[in-house]
Amino acid sequence: MGCIGCTVSSDGSPKGCRNNGGCSTGGCNRLNTYDWLSALDVEDVEPFDIVEVSFKNGARKNFYRNQPHTRAVTGDMVVVETGNGLDVGRITLSGELVRLQMRKKKAGEDEVLHNVIRMANERDLERLAEARELEMPTMIRARAIARTLGLEMKVGDVEYQGDKRKATFYYTADGRVDFRELIRHYAKEFRVKIEMRQIGARQESARIGGLGSCGRELCCSTWLTDFKSVTTAAARYQNLAINQSKLSGMCGRLKCCLNYELDTYLDALSRFPKNADKLQTEAGVAVLVKTDIFKGLMYYGYERDNGRGKLYAIEASRAQQIREMNKKGEKPADLVSLQSIVETDTQEVEMDFEDVTGAIELPEEERRRKRRKKRKKVGGKKKSSSKGRSQPAQGKGEEQKSDTKSGQEKRGRSGRSRRRGNRKKGGNSNNNQNKNK
Repeated sequence: MGCIGCTVSSDGSPKGCRNNGGCSTGGCNRLNTYDWLSALDVEDVEPFDIVEVSFKNGARKNFYRNQPHTRAVTGDMVVVETGNGLDVGRITLSGELVRLQMRKKKAGEDEVLHNVIRMANERDLERLAEARELEMPTMIRARAIARTLGLEMKVGDVEYQGDKRKATFYYTADGRVDFRELIRHYAKEFRVKIEMRQIGARQESARIGGLGSCGRELCCSTWLTDFKSVTTAAARYQNLAINQSKLSGMCGRLKCCLNYELDTYLDALSRFPKNADKLQTEAGVAVLVKTDIFKGLMYYGYERDNGRGKLYAIEASRAQQIREMNKKGEKPADLVSLQSIVETDTQEVEMDFEDVTGAIELPEEERRRKRRKKRKKVGGKKKSSSKGRSQPAQGKGEEQKSDTKSGQEKRGRSGRSRRRGNRKKGGNSNNNQNKNK
């Protein structure tokens, strides 16, 4: 189903905005607020004349004064005035909800200077579509120009104004960039007014959008408005492995969702004893191996086993008691009597197959038969080499002797064959002489 801002076709079904399912997560616009007051047939006695207008599907939002003659309501495409021309956007909020939104963003009513001029017509929407089509090739060309000038910056997004008179380039950089020469090249190349705006890595991900590792749309591009600092301490409190690739989001920074459950973990950790990494017992020193925060269990293993022996699950309250006993110089007998029984609800599932890798082998006779077949296929030279390989290993001296013996036998055979040939030749020559005589 479409959101309230979608246009509808003749049969009443919503056309949508080709956001590929964006309506199911809050609406066609990013950072959307549902205007439930506009869906009610209730007239406001004291209407609020300021509306919220979003541009480029919620990538940027501003407040404008809505004049009575425009008759624009939530979901309408309107033409608004800016300091450098006209722009086209969609009204996302109106009425008292705008007052609450301005209070949240700490924006005063006196700061709203620009007005909504009129509702957008077909020509305005066509020019807006032409401007959106120019943004991608412009961004590619802008990156190439910045690279040729040797500037350490990345152009993340380009936004054209509705009348195509102004283009805003959003870029990220580690430090300050002197882009005076760059602006001259951009103005000469694109022939529009250029505005450069530096943003952070998280703001860039919010503008571009995407899917996170959880399979949902990025929080920063759907509902998250303020970016709090995230540290690796949040991962340590939640017993997460410090893996930079898994803890980083699409922006390359630590994931914002690490802070979502941090307060719950801190509240649960407050019930655990402090400085209880080692407990003194008569059987030896027990070292803390791992902690189950939500079950309230602490797993200890004796130091002599180097953490590889049996682990004993002890409740946090009992660990605190042992800690107090150690402070008084007392030691419990061992951890076996103090451990809590861990109930496992899951039962072992019997597997209906068996891993036979390396278990099935051919008998010796079948192996030998296969080797003989291979030897027959190979030529005579390869046969001798294969026979030598199949025989048991001998010393170097024995191998040399066998080689010399085989060489001598070959030479002897060749010598005998030569003698026989000479005899035959000699006999033939004698017979010929006698015939001649």
